[in-house]
Amino acid sequence: MVKIEVFDSVWDAIEDDPIVARALERRANLMQLIQDKLEKGKWSQPEIAKMLGITRPRVSDLMRGKLSKFSLEALLGFLDRMGADVQIKVEMQKKKTA
Repeated sequence: MVKIEVFDSVWDAIEDDPIVARALERRANLMQLIQDKLEKGKWSQPEIAKMLGITRPRVSDLMRGKLSKFSLEALLGFLDRMGADVQIKVEMQKKKTA
């Protein structure tokens, strides 16, 4: 009999450490936001490269969703260069009682 594993998210399926999985998810969300904004702007890859201060091959990596090639800091920097007002909100989770 084959054992089927069920995960809360795709990130939990590809990463055993829930903290690392959550970090991947956050980076992916930022990357998707950036991709959406760039696609709506209808800029060419050379124009995007100039705006973001990166090379055209890096733009290609960004638009293809190559998450491992971009740090959180790089993604936040791209948003800054795009004129976004980036705010970070931190909420402490309440501990569950048994």
